[in-house]
Amino acid sequence: MQNTLALILGGGQGSRLFPLTYSRSKPAVPIGGKYRLIDIPVSNCLNSEINRIFILTQFNSASLNKHINQTYRFDNFHKGFVDILAAEQSIESTDWFQGTADAVRKNLKHITAYYDLKHVLILSGDQIYKMDFNDLASFHRESNADITISVLPVVKEEIPSLGIVKMKKDRIIDFIEKPKDEKIQKELRTGKFIREKFPDISENKEYLASMGIYFFNIETLVELLNTNNFRDFGHEIIPLAIKTKNVAGYLFNDYWEDVGTIHAFWRANLDFATLIPRFDFYKHRIYTNARYLPASRVISCKINESMICEGSIINNSSITNSIIGIRTIIQENVTIEKSMIMGADFFETPESLLHNKQENKIDVGIGSNTIIKNAIIDKNARIGKNCRIINKDNLEKFDGDNYYIREKIIIIPKNAVIKDDTVI
Repeated sequence: MQNTLALILGGGQGSRLFPLTYSRSKPAVPIGGKYRLIDIPVSNCLNSEINRIFILTQFNSASLNKHINQTYRFDNFHKGFVDILAAEQSIESTDWFQGTADAVRKNLKHITAYYDLKHVLILSGDQIYKMDFNDLASFHRESNADITISVLPVVKEEIPSLGIVKMKKDRIIDFIEKPKDEKIQKELRTGKFIREKFPDISENKEYLASMGIYFFNIETLVELLNTNNFRDFGHEIIPLAIKTKNVAGYLFNDYWEDVGTIHAFWRANLDFATLIPRFDFYKHRIYTNARYLPASRVISCKINESMICEGSIINNSSITNSIIGIRTIIQENVTIEKSMIMGADFFETPESLLHNKQENKIDVGIGSNTIIKNAIIDKNARIGKNCRIINKDNLEKFDGDNYYIREKIIIIPKNAVIKDDTVI
C-alpha cells in the first residue's frame, strides 16, 4: 500500500448531529469515552499500512486540528503523515467545498504532488467499522478495476438513506443514491446474488449499499474530476463512472455503522459497552491521543454493561449500559442509565473548586442525587444536584434552556450548566 494515499472526507456542517457539532466538526466528535470519530478511519488506514492521509474539512476545524496534531506524529525518518486540508481560497477558486467530489477536485494539486502515487482511497469521517484495506486493494487489482466501491448487504428500511448498487459478477452495473421510488427499489433487489456470496445471511437483506469507501486508480480519479463540474461522488461521479469505467464492488459483511444522526450515534456508543459488542475496542487496534491520565477511582458503586475511562472519580453511584468518558467526576447517589457521558478536557484544581464554592458555581461533572437516562452529556458540562434528566414528557424534539432533545435523546451541550433541581 506504499503507492496509496487516503482522503478522509470530514463532511459538511453535521447538522443532523447538532448540538454535538455546534463547536466541532463531525470527525472530531468524541466516541467510546476516549476516542474521536476520526480515529476509526485513520486507524483502519494505519493498520492497513497506508500512512499518507489527508483529512478534508471546512467547518469548525480547530478541535479536529488540535486532535490530529496531538495524536498522529511520525518521526523525522518516516515518510508518512496525517494532515488536515481545510477549505481555502486560491487563484483557481474562492468558494467553499460544494460537495464530496468538489472537495477532492479542489485539492488535486496536493494529491498529485506525489510522483509514485497509483491509488487514492476515499473514506468518510463519520463511520464505525473495521476493514483491512489490503484486501480491498487486492480485489481491485484482481478485478482489473478502475474504481472499486465497498458495498454491504442491507434491509429495505435502510435504503432511502444510502446509495444502492446492483451488481453482475464483480462489476457494479447500476447505482442509485437514496432511492425512494418503490419501482426503482424493486429493480435494485439482489437477494439471490447476495445469498450466493453469503449463504448464511439474513433473508431480509436484499439490497447492496455503498459504504462510501472508494478505491480509485489515480488516473481515473483525475480524469473524472477534470472533465466535468460534478460536485458529489454518490449523486454524480459514480453513476457517470459506471457508464464509462470498470467499477467493481467489494462485498463486505461485517459491522458498519454510519453515525450521522443523534440516535445512531447514541445507539452505537451504548453497544460498545455490551457483553459482546458489534465493534470491540478490545479487539480492534484504534489509536487516539495518549493523555497519560491516572486510573479511575470507583467507590461503592454498582456498574453493569458500562465502560469507565481513565481519570474518572465515581462515588456510591449506579451506572447501567453507559459510557463514562475521561476525567468524569460523579458525586454520590447518582443513577445513570443508557447514557453517554463524554467527560472533561481538564481537571478542576483545588483553587478552581474553592472559587466555584465562593461564587456558588457548579463544579464540572455530575452533582449528587441526580438521575440521567437516555442522554448524551457533552464535555465539560456542569450538572447540579438533584437533577432529573429523563425526558419526562417523552418529547421527540425540543430546544430547551441549555439542553436539546433529538429523537427522544437528551443532549447537554459542551460547557453547558444545568442548575440544581432541574427536571428535563
